[in-house]
Amino acid sequence: MKILKDINKANDIKNVSPDCMDDLAQEIRNFILEKVSKNGGHLASNLGVVELTMALHLCMNFPEDKLIFDVGHQAYTHKILTGRKNDFDTLRKFDGLSGFPKRDESDADSFNTGHSSTSISAAVGMVAARELRGSNEKICAVIGDGSMTGGMVYEAFNQLSRIKSNLVIILNDNEMSIDKNVGGVSRYLNKLRVGEPYNDLKAGVENILKSIPDVGEKMAKGLKRSKDSLKTLFVKGSFVEEMGITYIGPVDGHNIKEMTRTFRKAFKLNKPILVHVKTVKGAGYKYAEKYPEHFHGVDPFLLETGKSVNRKTRATNTDVFGKKLCELGAKDNRIVAITAAMAQGTGVNYFQKKFPERTFDVGIAEQHAVTFAAGLAAGGYIPVVAIYSSFLQRAYDQILHDVCLQGLHVIFAIDRSGLVGRDGETHQGIYDDAYLADMPGLKVIAPKNASELCAAFEYAAKCDGPVAIKYSRGFAYRGLATNKDFSDESAEIISGSIEIEEKNSSLDDKKDTSGEIKKRVAIIACGNMVEESVKLRDRLISESNIEPLFVSGRFIKPIDEELLKNLAGKFDIIAFAEETCEAGSYGERAASIILDELSKMCSGEKFDTGCSKENIRYPKILNFCIKQDMVRQGSVDELRNELGISADMMYETIVKNL
Repeated sequence: MKILKDINKANDIKNVSPDCMDDLAQEIRNFILEKVSKNGGHLASNLGVVELTMALHLCMNFPEDKLIFDVGHQAYTHKILTGRKNDFDTLRKFDGLSGFPKRDESDADSFNTGHSSTSISAAVGMVAARELRGSNEKICAVIGDGSMTGGMVYEAFNQLSRIKSNLVIILNDNEMSIDKNVGGVSRYLNKLRVGEPYNDLKAGVENILKSIPDVGEKMAKGLKRSKDSLKTLFVKGSFVEEMGITYIGPVDGHNIKEMTRTFRKAFKLNKPILVHVKTVKGAGYKYAEKYPEHFHGVDPFLLETGKSVNRKTRATNTDVFGKKLCELGAKDNRIVAITAAMAQGTGVNYFQKKFPERTFDVGIAEQHAVTFAAGLAAGGYIPVVAIYSSFLQRAYDQILHDVCLQGLHVIFAIDRSGLVGRDGETHQGIYDDAYLADMPGLKVIAPKNASELCAAFEYAAKCDGPVAIKYSRGFAYRGLATNKDFSDESAEIISGSIEIEEKNSSLDDKKDTSGEIKKRVAIIACGNMVEESVKLRDRLISESNIEPLFVSGRFIKPIDEELLKNLAGKFDIIAFAEETCEAGSYGERAASIILDELSKMCSGEKFDTGCSKENIRYPKILNFCIKQDMVRQGSVDELRNELGISADMMYETIVKNL
């Protein structure tokens, strides 16, 4: 690191000789490869913007100027250039460097990002603040072409057209989002990529016209206003300039001199500018260039081969879903699949290969995806919308207004529900219970294992109304053989039911060797937390001589009120285990039902539960869930320990409360 060793704080790059910039870019690229190959992280997107980020740093001053990265996963070079290179060994680790921009990590990070299509709206807000304040800092948003499919971009453009001061938007065009870009916006950008001759010719013609005495200026303005101008010939339908935003480009995104020259000009113009920069995702690493979608987000890998260090040993929940969806699609041609630019990440790619005509990739547009699904359902099809939990929350109103209020048969396959680990607070799927629990007519299922995940989709396909099935990132749990299925014959009975594990299903009191009645514990675990709670159960049996009632909550909604009422008065501890925030959680709602029933028993209102008044047990309710506002990055095991919901932490809490 001959040059990089001297880059220790923001703006140090300006001390580097222009002749050494390409060498510095290579050092940064090698540095990113070394660190990400060891820690994992977002690779291809960061390799693609090394020179682009360097050029921006040569034109901006930090922290005074404001640089906003859309999504934020491509900010590694920015972090390296702003004094954080020595922290990269901790990248995405517990208490370590975030993989995304973080305002509390550096004053060079002006806005936290993690989701798509937000950068221009934030930048427009900063411009408005600058105008109100009367300051003159530079403001720049960097957005990928994949993010241009998000509706917020065009809402921001609509307001941006009224702004009369400078804002530079860098369109990082690598023809990819995570999977290959799709749709009309992608086709439009393909047209813009051939637009360079237009820019050169336009400038030449305008200069010639302006040089004509007396009438030249008017003729130049007339050319600009004309709907049949050269723009129509070279770049058809340029809505960017129609919105009052000046378009510049395309520019070579790996030519630092060309970009620096272009950016400096753009920052001097007193109006909104969009600079179209053409980059190669994964640039400089042959495996990432060849397979950019596979190197978007990676686990540790071998630099020499590009192969993962930790080879996958069993199927993930995503794999199980993808294969089951194919099976359902083969049996019923009404089944269609919808993804928001994440066919591979969600497992829809399995279905896409078999049934391409029944697969719809709508781009990064979750709101549209849900209402599009509603339209398909209204048209007699059964759409399966596969979206990560943290991204589905962007479509809250569409789920409510367009699906649930109409009772349409839409199936939501909610991947990455619960803790996702190293991507941090913007990606943790811990809010889905809260935002789905009160949706009218929506059934919400949290399967306990792989077989129940398959059964849940069988059940959902046979329902009449909306169904959401949520499952975690990572390997599919194979324990706890399913005792019941979701077949037609049992659907009416099972819908909304809890499952009690048979070997500990008795609610009768048991005595220990001394004749004392044993303390009674009930564990009700949901979805992701079933596997962890099995460890808890086994430890209670082996170390504390307690045989807990073990229950899989399974249906988050509708909740199994009858079984929960039957638990009232019969346990010393009732523990709920789930990877969701406390407000709106299953445990919060279930505890209310149990305590209400217990109140009725104590008041003499109700004694039909087989529990005499003198034998009533007044339980401690332990809700093992997420009780803090945000959950930071770290491995799932580290986060469970911190949150007190690992098997060991739950065991200690239960024993302490007995």
